[in-house]
Amino acid sequence: MSAVSLDEVRRDWTLLGSAEPLWAVCVDPDKRNGGWDDEEFLASGAAEIDGALARLAELGVGHGTGRALDFGCGAGRLSNALARHFEAVDGVDISAPMLAEARRLDRSGGRIAFHLNEAPDLSAFPDASFDLVYTDLVLQHLPPALAAGYLREFARVVRPGGAMVLGVPARERATFKGLVFRYAPWPLIRWAQRVLLRYPAPMRMHTWSPERIAAALAEGAAPGRAPRIAASEEYWGGDHWQHLRHFVSAPPLEESP
Repeated sequence: MSAVSLDEVRRDWTLLGSAEPLWAVCVDPDKRNGGWDDEEFLASGAAEIDGALARLAELGVGHGTGRALDFGCGAGRLSNALARHFEAVDGVDISAPMLAEARRLDRSGGRIAFHLNEAPDLSAFPDASFDLVYTDLVLQHLPPALAAGYLREFARVVRPGGAMVLGVPARERATFKGLVFRYAPWPLIRWAQRVLLRYPAPMRMHTWSPERIAAALAEGAAPGRAPRIAASEEYWGGDHWQHLRHFVSAPPLEESP
């Protein structure tokens, strides 16, 4: 992964965080120009996290409640929700303005630590740091080589017996908008987002199949200890994308390779 590509991601999300941080996290046409109310924004995160953790329990995917990672935390929508279930939460993002907004919205009483991470890895955290690794609609904005590296890092930093919840588009839908994203060249999409849709900065989009995710997680795990995708379930994706939320278990230590 080249430094130039990482710098482009940081630059674009710094612009988005400076201009419209809440809308950039939850892209809703009705919420442009400051349309998100703070409490409504945070409540949407609480509903997502409550549902995802309940689904992990239904699937029999256990995890501790000590520490959670919110990767690509943005303005802290999910970090605050995770803090209701975990003793400590680490929110990681590449955009300093997004993190400033997250600190403004912090309702955890000091149990969330927000980190600016401009590295192509999670080297700030040692192995087996987190009971839960959570990311939603972040990986698709990263160049694929960088996203694959972070997936490998998730497998490294999750604790044995822990869990992950990974939300990402799996494919473009067979609609006009979906086909545009599949076949149109990036410079044209970038122009349309900036000029026609008036985005403060463009949002790159890449799809990730369950098979590619599983392969990247296996590469980052210790030999014979690859995390297992317990379920991949469709959720909101608009008319552009099929979004899948992957519920992943990390094998406990007592399970021998």
